[in-house]
Amino acid sequence: MAKTVKRRIIKAGGWGLAKRLVKPIPIVGTVFALGFAAVEIRRKGLIGGAVHVGLDVVPVVGTAKNVVEIFTGDWIPDKKKKEPDYIPPVPLPDPADPHQS
Repeated sequence: MAKTVKRRIIKAGGWGLAKRLVKPIPIVGTVFALGFAAVEIRRKGLIGGAVHVGLDVVPVVGTAKNVVEIFTGDWIPDKKKKEPDYIPPVPLPDPADPHQS
């Protein structure tokens, strides 16, 4: 009988500890999503980044979206990189030509 009581106490204590550890997980995910909000808005643009962060902040929706994105890729694509303006190459002086200044 002592073994079953001890086993029940350990089992109940383990379940209580598990519940305490699992409870703050949605809050931690929300904090991370808000922490990376500026990075996502810079990468995806104002509207796309705001939608991305908004979905990630909602605990169940954000988790589901992230799980699906593991298999399908980003739902909201990054904005296109701006190509630099064309700058023509400058010819280098020829060291063998004494008439160049």
